[in-house]
Amino acid sequence: MPELIAPTTRLHSAWLDAHAEWGPGLHEDGFGLGPSDEVDSPDGFAAWVALLAEESGAEAVATDQGCTYRWIVEGDRVHGGIALRHGLNDHVLQSGHIGYGIRPSSRGRGLATWALGRILDEARVLGLDQVLIVCEVDNLASVKTIEHHSGVLEGVQDTEHGLLRRYWIKL
Repeated sequence: MPELIAPTTRLHSAWLDAHAEWGPGLHEDGFGLGPSDEVDSPDGFAAWVALLAEESGAEAVATDQGCTYRWIVEGDRVHGGIALRHGLNDHVLQSGHIGYGIRPSSRGRGLATWALGRILDEARVLGLDQVLIVCEVDNLASVKTIEHHSGVLEGVQDTEHGLLRRYWIKL
């Protein structure tokens, strides 16, 4: 049975396996991985996990600048990640309140749909009344996931990252 957990150094090796499966680059939506994050060494990984915890902390939540990160895990296998951005700033308006990604070998099992439902519950607890989610125009799996949770298409936007569908989900 999958569960959403806060990032943890305990799963360093399992996280690296998931990361390697995606291949090079920073395309694991939901993990909060930045270009300067060094995650291969235990110390670098611990520093990154600490940064994610800080972004999820009470101080960040109080300023609406925080982000709740959760990993989608079963046992010691990391299937993916999901992130809930708390405020409504320029970054959220471009990237959405929620970003998620499922490693290629774990796709097609409904994990993203399940995780999105759980993170929407966390958005309600934060007091959000609606959330924005964006996905690439041709990402039909994400379209199905978002629409399963009553996402309403606002439109398609041409961005520096390509054409993106923009959906709103009322909570």
